[in-house]
Amino acid sequence: MKLKTLSLLIIILALLGALVACGGQPAAEEPAAEEPAAEEEMAEEPAAEEEMAEEEMAEEPAAEAEKVFKLGVLGPFSGPSALTGEEFKASVNLAFSNIDWTIGDYKIEPVWIDSQSDPAKAAQAYEQAVVQDGIQAGILNWHSSVAVSAMEVTAKHKIPHFFGFGATEVVNETYASDPEKYGYWTTKGWPTPRKLSISYVEALEDAIASGTWVPEEKTVAIWGEDTDWGRSFGTGIKEQLQERGWEVVGEEYFALEQTEFYPLLNKFNELNPAVIAGTSTAAAPMSAFIKQADEVGLQSLIVADGLGWVGDWYNLTGDSSDYVLDQIPGWATDEGKAVAAQLEEVLGFPPSPSAGGLSYDGASFFIALAQDVYAETGELSSESIYQFAQDKVQTGEWSFTDGIVMSEYKYTLETTPDPIVGKGFYIFPVLQYFGGEGQIVFPPEWAVQELAPKP
Repeated sequence: MKLKTLSLLIIILALLGALVACGGQPAAEEPAAEEPAAEEEMAEEPAAEEEMAEEEMAEEPAAEAEKVFKLGVLGPFSGPSALTGEEFKASVNLAFSNIDWTIGDYKIEPVWIDSQSDPAKAAQAYEQAVVQDGIQAGILNWHSSVAVSAMEVTAKHKIPHFFGFGATEVVNETYASDPEKYGYWTTKGWPTPRKLSISYVEALEDAIASGTWVPEEKTVAIWGEDTDWGRSFGTGIKEQLQERGWEVVGEEYFALEQTEFYPLLNKFNELNPAVIAGTSTAAAPMSAFIKQADEVGLQSLIVADGLGWVGDWYNLTGDSSDYVLDQIPGWATDEGKAVAAQLEEVLGFPPSPSAGGLSYDGASFFIALAQDVYAETGELSSESIYQFAQDKVQTGEWSFTDGIVMSEYKYTLETTPDPIVGKGFYIFPVLQYFGGEGQIVFPPEWAVQELAPKP
């Protein structure tokens, strides 16, 4: 009995010990309950560090963005003059790849502004390039009517634009009306038509004087695209010929997209002028006009200003272009020929010195100018570039002499926005085509043959 009592006592004591142990457990767990709070503090420190690192990383692109300079390139990248746009893009890419798209500590970022050969669409696209894409300067353009509309946008947003090919007098007149406002269209890469068209007149007069060409009468019909460029060229050469005693027997203009010319050419055939003189900036209408003139048997000597502006022109016209007169520069230097070869690899057809060559020079012109601006000011901005253009480019203090087409691109207060035109500066020879090759017939000091009349 005693043994049972002792055993029971031992069991009770053991149970009491277990109950005491269980009752003390919450007190022992209090410090353990505080440990997660300590762990949270330790976890918060790396999280805060990561957040700060993320903020620093987020700030880095903003700092880099300050060193990006956005350059608008205006050209006909679609529409009737898209082939010219291809040459523009290839030339600009080549010129800027030579400097790795870098000037100082700025990365140059191109923004391609597609004019579509339409003034209204071009102005809208340029506005978008400024407001949405943030361009700080612009270069190039092809059509005169596009230049006139784009001038309003550059003036509104104070974006300096360089080397536009819109040659019409309307650009010069707009510039002169308010140089402070329209001076942002800083320079033209193509002078007014009459500064170049006079060479056609001189070539014709020289041929008559020398007896190599004897027309029955000095009669001419004017033709061309119905644009600012087409009418500027037509009016200019018409007045220049009239001043030399020529009679104008007809004047016709057509839509830029037109490719059907049989009625117009049959009319010219009936008039039978000694010369028909005109222009188009688009490959399709120009080549169609030349081919159809041959098909209707037109005997007039043809001045087709701009036939050779697209590198693939001869594939479009064939021998119908024989005896046609044109003005285009040439690949006169070894460097120019090397650039032409590089462009041909990209384009798949021979580039034109007018479209491909001059746009390469326009891009190179801007590069040299921007490099000098950066060297002087340590920055590239719309303001610093425009100030340099006003103070040095438009006054003739600065000029570009590393081109592949012209010897020197120079502007003065008297010529701006046009470049100086003449030997040693901006000049086109007059060519006559035979078998797809242009032979220089004027000026005499450059001529490789005399002007030849149609047989």
